[in-house]
Amino acid sequence: MNEIDGTPRNTSLRRLEANRSNCRKSTGPKTAGGKAQSRMNAVKHGMRSSLVVVRGLQVRERTKDFQELREQLWEELAPVGLVEEMLVDRMVTAQWRMRRALMAEAGEIVLSVDGGHWQRAKREPETFRRFFNGFHDPVVEMEQSARGLGYLIHVLEALRADVTREGGLTETALGRFRKRLGEQENCLTGELARIRDELAANPEGLSAEALKEKQLGSVLGRIEGRLNLYRVLSEDCEEREEKEEAARQAAEVLPSPAVLDKILRYEATVERQLYRAMNQLERLQRRRNGEEVPPPLTMDVSRRM
Repeated sequence: MNEIDGTPRNTSLRRLEANRSNCRKSTGPKTAGGKAQSRMNAVKHGMRSSLVVVRGLQVRERTKDFQELREQLWEELAPVGLVEEMLVDRMVTAQWRMRRALMAEAGEIVLSVDGGHWQRAKREPETFRRFFNGFHDPVVEMEQSARGLGYLIHVLEALRADVTREGGLTETALGRFRKRLGEQENCLTGELARIRDELAANPEGLSAEALKEKQLGSVLGRIEGRLNLYRVLSEDCEEREEKEEAARQAAEVLPSPAVLDKILRYEATVERQLYRAMNQLERLQRRRNGEEVPPPLTMDVSRRM
């Protein structure tokens, strides 16, 4: 007899066995109504989303996305009992954090590639000023880059307009040209000044009108020749610089070693949590279904001296 309520002990054993049998038959909700009720269980623990979903000023994860992920896993895994529900929630949280790690990696790549591009773009005005540092011929320096060649094309086109308007390479036109090139003597101003001086000597004894016409044709021809050369060089430089920029961006696709290590360590920690919860849930559900579940294998990886 049971010492507490006086019922036969064998009756208590039969009841215990019946309870165990009923537990084995419980495999979670199967009908549409039962699944709907199961999904409503998630609402009872909705406060979990307020702890996991980031809602800051600049980073605002969507609670709706978290709830949808949670409901999908609850419907698929159909937890029964508080322990199984806790494990499924742990899996939801781990999966959400895995998604966050991927977003962090994508953000680091964008920051690295776009940030590098904009930093190089911001340095361009400073690089442009170095053409006029007084130590080098600015024209020779400009001929090495698409930006410099673009400026040379611009000032030569302005000079061509001045020469055409004034009917020759006047001192005024040459002065404007020097000013546009930083008031520094350079190969272009020197070349144009030599052409003017040679023609002014008039070794052929041309009339003033013929001499002026010859000077105009010679100067415009030299300007046009330089413009054609610089246009070809500019296209080559642009193609080369585009390839260099593409190579830099390709090299910056991977985050820095420190950032990558941080992301990978975060991912590894979350993955361990996810797989541990999955394993524990599987064991519980198999045991609930009446399967014989062996104890988990453990391995001692400590180093012995």
